[in-house]
Amino acid sequence: MTEELDCNSVIGLEKSWQGGAPRNCKSRAATRVRRSVAFVALSADRLYRRVPENILNRKPANLVTSPAPNMQLTRRLLVNKLSSCLIFLAFVAVNIASMNINEDRNVKNEEFGADLTNSVLDVREIVFIIQSQRNSFHAKLAGKRRQALIESAATFSKNLPVVLLIHELTESEGGWSILPLMPQFSENYGHNSSWIFFLEEETSVNVPKIVHILRRFPKEQEWFLGKALHDEEATIIHHYAFSDDPSAFMYPDFAAGWALSMTLVKRLAKKVRDDPLKSDFTIDLKHEIALYIFEDGNGPALMPVQELCTVADSSNNEEICATSHTAFSSSCVKPVDKNDIFFGVKTCRKFHKDRIPVVKKTWEKDTAFIEYYSDYADGSIPTVNLGVPNTERGHCGKTFSILERYVSNAVPETKWLVIVDDDTLISVPRLQKLLGCYSPNEPVFLGERYGYGLGTGGYSYITGGGGMVFSRQAVLKLLESGCRCYSNDAPDDMVLGMCFSALGIPVTHSSLFHQARPEDYSRDYLSHQIPISFHKHWNIDPVGVYHKWLKEDSYPESVQAHKGIREEL
Repeated sequence: MTEELDCNSVIGLEKSWQGGAPRNCKSRAATRVRRSVAFVALSADRLYRRVPENILNRKPANLVTSPAPNMQLTRRLLVNKLSSCLIFLAFVAVNIASMNINEDRNVKNEEFGADLTNSVLDVREIVFIIQSQRNSFHAKLAGKRRQALIESAATFSKNLPVVLLIHELTESEGGWSILPLMPQFSENYGHNSSWIFFLEEETSVNVPKIVHILRRFPKEQEWFLGKALHDEEATIIHHYAFSDDPSAFMYPDFAAGWALSMTLVKRLAKKVRDDPLKSDFTIDLKHEIALYIFEDGNGPALMPVQELCTVADSSNNEEICATSHTAFSSSCVKPVDKNDIFFGVKTCRKFHKDRIPVVKKTWEKDTAFIEYYSDYADGSIPTVNLGVPNTERGHCGKTFSILERYVSNAVPETKWLVIVDDDTLISVPRLQKLLGCYSPNEPVFLGERYGYGLGTGGYSYITGGGGMVFSRQAVLKLLESGCRCYSNDAPDDMVLGMCFSALGIPVTHSSLFHQARPEDYSRDYLSHQIPISFHKHWNIDPVGVYHKWLKEDSYPESVQAHKGIREEL
């Protein structure tokens, strides 16, 4: 019969049998080893004690010496044999226990990301990369974030990490799309670093917690870590990928931070070098990076990490969060006056009766200056006929006519111009707050950024549906350059991107502008935003969408509950 031994009993047996010092009971694996060895020891002790006295006292036939020495010799021979058996059994037991330890570790790896491995990780092995932008406001914000990272690291280590700003790493327009920079990351940091951790300019990071998280994952393996997002339904912005089960594919929320092991970075670098990026368009970078890494199942899927958070609240345990994100920077000055913003709405005669009334019921009342530009003059709205025929696509001719009208004496002079479609829904008060972050004396071109051909040179552009914001200086420099449409139906947003790229004026991205409807974005992604715009009326109640998402008091619950705890930079 065997007896159930608890950890402390095992330690007592070890001490009495081996004369060793007491040990703690924190490790289940160590307990298994102790239990196995102690069981062997206990069995040997019982076996020795149960040897019949007549065997111990029996004289060997070939011995003619006195009974007492023969008895002692017999006992010694038996003990020697028992000791040999004990050594063999202990060896077997320790090996079995080691197999159990490895089994436990494999289970732990699958469930929690190798919680017992990689226990030594120096902060210098982590390269932090801030997904920064060239605009002066964003560059300043990123600089403050870099300093905050260094200060956080200094609270627990004399060693300081490498912190890079992505806009400083390359003059190429495609740097923000990250994948073209993989060869550079591998070459410069592949020898001495184990991880790259990416974060946005407004992502707060607790560096000690990040080090603790990354220690759970064997750095020799390929890892792709982040806060997981997934689509509730197939969406146009993801080209209807995984239409059979959209929720099956996970991609990272950049706002929470995300990480790649250097082992994975090296493979991606080789892939980029050997097989140059082919995708023409970059639309939703976080989804496209996840697809590129996943490689139809040949690469790692995203590993969700619960400590990577956007809003640290009671639902995800604020104490464990290593990251959080602010929806608006509290370092911005007061909102721009509405008299400093001019709105131009692109429309055409066939949409005068169904789309324009939506604008008038929702956001028009918050504007000071607004005009509707059409192919037909309708006094009831009223609309302005620019003399440019309506086109089924592109609208480049109409957009450049609006730009020329904006700098003429035909409209009031303002510091900012916003061009939207007639099915764009926008929050003017929130836009006023955002524009308070930017200088109208700089050439600013702002909105939701897309890219074209970024892997091979290409350019970035602001997608028109979510709204295109121009500082007056940007419009003046653009028109002075002579850059124009190659046809009236050319894609206006892409032509503008080419023009500003040629002028060296950066396209500035804000994730608060949206080219599609709320239904086309992950629910978790929108939960920590204070959105500024959405686009399209397909299969929705646009007035209802405006009141739910864009009216000034319609903050998402997770943001509204924590507006008071955002950091000050």
